[in-house]
Amino acid sequence: MADTNPIKQFEIHPVAPFQVGGYDLSFTNSSYFMVVAVALSVGLLALAMSKRALVPGRAQSVAELLYEFVANMIRSTAGTDGLKFFPFVFTLFTFVLMGNMLGMFHYFPAPGAHGFTFTSHLIITVALALLVMAIVIGYGVFKNGLGFLKVFKPSGVPIAILPFVVLIEVISFISRPISLSVRLFANMLAGHILLKVFAGFIVMLGAAGAAWPIVGVLPFAMVVGLTALEFLVAFLQAYVFAILTCIYLSDALHPGH
Repeated sequence: MADTNPIKQFEIHPVAPFQVGGYDLSFTNSSYFMVVAVALSVGLLALAMSKRALVPGRAQSVAELLYEFVANMIRSTAGTDGLKFFPFVFTLFTFVLMGNMLGMFHYFPAPGAHGFTFTSHLIITVALALLVMAIVIGYGVFKNGLGFLKVFKPSGVPIAILPFVVLIEVISFISRPISLSVRLFANMLAGHILLKVFAGFIVMLGAAGAAWPIVGVLPFAMVVGLTALEFLVAFLQAYVFAILTCIYLSDALHPGH
């Protein structure tokens, strides 16, 4: 009987065991899929733009649409001067999107493992969120000096309530990496668990034999519907992660606005 444990799909397994001084530095299935995500993103974009033409083909059109989608996202949130961060935001968006999408193919070929969603692990999303905040703070201080502290003092706030507003802004700023990482992790985790649960219902009801066509239709329909929804969520979560990054970068460029 197939394994219906909904948590098993998130287990990390070593692909190439490696230890140094008692520390486990093994190359895992999570590492493997992160490498695959980078390789596929670079490979597909390079292939799409390898034969550039004035009248683009399908692959070039998709690459150009992706480029403009991210560029417009940055312009609408951080302004035209935010385009200096385009390489970072574009890389972040495609990496998260590819990671989310790869997790939808459970039987994606992997050495010693099936498909794996590395964005469903909190340590990965926290690392990405901390990277974003490090760039925001680093560039904000570099560009504005102590003026970066204006990010905690919105313009036009009456002095009477300024201390409370500053306190709220500080708490909000500190909570940014938490909300940024937990949002992506929780959505991918919950969606995949739900898919696995309903898929498990199909397997268990299959034991009913002749009664399966009657009792198994509903969970099967739910799996089909949830799969389509999860593909949409995979894209939306990459978009949300990228656009929040742009909003935070806008604070580094224009503190106090």
